[in-house]
Amino acid sequence: MSFLRFALRRVAEMAATLLVASFVVFGALYLAPGNPASFLLAGRSASPEALAAINAQYHLDDPFLVRYLRWLGDVLHGDFGRSITYRTDVSRLLADRLPTTLVLIAMSLVVVVAVGLLLGRIAAVRGGATDSAILVTTTFAVGTPSFVAAVLLQGVFAVDLGWFPSSGTGEGGFGDLVRHLVLPSVALALYLIGMLARVTRSAMLEALDSEHVTVARSRGVPERQVVRRHVFRNSLGTVLTTGGLIVSTLLVCTILVETAFSVGGIGQLLELSTTTKDFPTVQAISLIIVALFMAVNLLVDLALPLVDPRVTLGSRRAAA
Repeated sequence: MSFLRFALRRVAEMAATLLVASFVVFGALYLAPGNPASFLLAGRSASPEALAAINAQYHLDDPFLVRYLRWLGDVLHGDFGRSITYRTDVSRLLADRLPTTLVLIAMSLVVVVAVGLLLGRIAAVRGGATDSAILVTTTFAVGTPSFVAAVLLQGVFAVDLGWFPSSGTGEGGFGDLVRHLVLPSVALALYLIGMLARVTRSAMLEALDSEHVTVARSRGVPERQVVRRHVFRNSLGTVLTTGGLIVSTLLVCTILVETAFSVGGIGQLLELSTTTKDFPTVQAISLIIVALFMAVNLLVDLALPLVDPRVTLGSRRAAA
């Protein structure tokens, strides 16, 4: 299968999946108890006329399928509707908050890749006590939920030591934003560092036992070159596949971390909007997360054959 044909097929599959996801996202909120009108009224009694005006403004009385098709048509034109809570366009809310979330995810991903790959490589190559110590450390990391890590980091590095801000995103430009996101990014990355380190270790140990590594050593190839060219490189396919899962996990877990650190990103916005039944905002963010999730998986599928020649387009399994 040619690269272009495969890419076009996957894009078509993504479009179909997004269509199904949009229907699920739009309909799921209407199955939950409560309605936007009750939030807008804030517990106050309202006349039938006032209630009818609210329902008419947000089309809450229209048949479900009519509401969905109207919403889908608006989304295809870049219009996600108007936020019930913030009384402004959802597109504007997303434009203001999405960059913060993307910076947070990017910082977390850098930490995960740098530390996770390093620990996994050291554990596999050195073995012995070093391997055992790294396994214990990564087990602790994997067993620590993001919100627990957030509380611990805030207590130690923000409150006790005062090295970093405990919340917010700052107002001093990009540099100040990065400083405010250091602790959230570490809290978000901790669990994934442990996971990537263990996956890297396992993949490299498997590669170390392979026949071509034995042949390379028998020919007198220096051990450092064996590890770099034959072991680590052949492990990248497994690591890259795990990387797709890592980015997807970051997209989901950012909700907890942004809430814990009061980071004004789309994760915190999603949590607040869900509480207040802000249908347009929740639907827009959910759809964006699904789209990003599928885009990441597409990029992994396209990159795998470039990293590992044993993998063919459309397959994530390396040849034995």
